[in-house]
Amino acid sequence: MSFTGKAKIFTLYLSWWLLWIFVQTLVIVQAGFGWEIAITDAAITQLVIAIAGYAINTSMHSYQPSAKNSIYVLIWSLALTFLSLALQRWLLIQFLENNLAFISFLDASLTVRGGFTLLMIMLIAVLTWFWVYFSDKQESEKRKQDSERLAREAELSSLRLQLQPHFLFNSLNSINALVVVEPERARTMIHQLSDFLRGTIRKDTTLIKLKEELDHLQLYLEIEKVRFGHRLQTKIEKSEESLTAEIPALLLQPVVENAIKFGLYDTIGETIISIEASRIGKDLLIEVKNPYDPETAQAKKGTGFGLTAVQRRLYLHYAQNNLVQTKQEAGIFTTTLRIPQI
Repeated sequence: MSFTGKAKIFTLYLSWWLLWIFVQTLVIVQAGFGWEIAITDAAITQLVIAIAGYAINTSMHSYQPSAKNSIYVLIWSLALTFLSLALQRWLLIQFLENNLAFISFLDASLTVRGGFTLLMIMLIAVLTWFWVYFSDKQESEKRKQDSERLAREAELSSLRLQLQPHFLFNSLNSINALVVVEPERARTMIHQLSDFLRGTIRKDTTLIKLKEELDHLQLYLEIEKVRFGHRLQTKIEKSEESLTAEIPALLLQPVVENAIKFGLYDTIGETIISIEASRIGKDLLIEVKNPYDPETAQAKKGTGFGLTAVQRRLYLHYAQNNLVQTKQEAGIFTTTLRIPQI
């Protein structure tokens, strides 16, 4: 607990006991005694009860009894009540031994004082029990949330690590093929691959602007264009308001890789991969389209590990499982991502 929090609790405790000192002082004055005697009686009584309350508060922080063991709290409260009552009487006699009228009043009011002391101690015990119970519950919930957060981050990291080796393997194979016949293109591809991989060094949970994500995606597309040459063409359309929307980092690369894989491998000649981004209400909508041949395309194409991983990442970020949609229509395969803007 912070220093400010402790100071507030101390102020609350002090105000509580000062209030009861004031109330008891008025009661003693109403009984016919002077202000000095009344204040002395109230201050000693409430000080002893406060010490007893501190004792039960400390013990219950160390040992939190269950509902079945509540009898132990009652026994402990009764014991503290008798000890407090004895200490109150002894201290008051020491301070006011010359006032026989007050001593007589003190002995006559022991039953009332004992009942009041027991009620105060029991109240402190109950409040402490609830305080400790809800504090422990809150701490347990925090530990659970931290554990779930770490598990999510570990899974997100695992998903990205599973995607990168496949892309890296293909890129290195392409570079290897170009080194002898086209060394300049191989050098260019190495630089592009280096820039792309440098951009992947970020936390998996990071949300970035769509503009930054598209800039990074462009590096990936340049690498792929070296691999596929003129066969791969891309068209990126985005609205101005969509560029400031936030998106999980490196989300688009596996989606576009999926489109390239099933678009170029399933068709002959030039292939256009289109990417469209727009804002629909509070959501960012991204559509990635690639052509396919309905006669040769297999039913499973376009729904491989890449899209499954993207769907899982979005679920871990937004706790919604309908953020990735796919459809096949008129020889065009469309992957639609809906990114909530929180």
